Amino acid sequence: MLEIVSLLLVALLFGGMTLYAFGFAAVLFAALPVDMVRLTLRRAFPHFYLFVIVTAAAGAALMWSQNRGSALMLGLIALSTVPTRQSLMPAINAATDQGRHGRFKALHGLSVLVTLAHIALSAVVLARFI
Repeated sequence: MLEIVSLLLVALLFGGMTLYAFGFAAVLFAALPVDMVRLTLRRAFPHFYLFVIVTAAAGAALMWSQNRGSALMLGLIALSTVPTRQSLMPAINAATDQGRHGRFKALHGLSVLVTLAHIALSAVVLARFI
């Protein structure tokens, strides 16, 4: 039973991050004016990062007794999301507010790399269930 719950949490983490990263913003940009998209994304990202932190940490805790390697990968996702949410995201917002386009591009690029790394790590953990 614990393995099934762990599998579902990792699947939720992988699917949630993938949908958010590749679907949510694209749909917003297709459906709304750019200013509204920026405001919506700014409001949504803290919740997204909280989802990643909680889901990855819960998965890590549940997997600790079953597969420590996978638990450590999920723990890494949870822990590395904290500074992304608390420091990187506010820095991205500040760069936008200050019109510092070069800084925005660099910081946003870093946040994309972090998210892609998290998706890849969660995919590895998910594949280890096979």
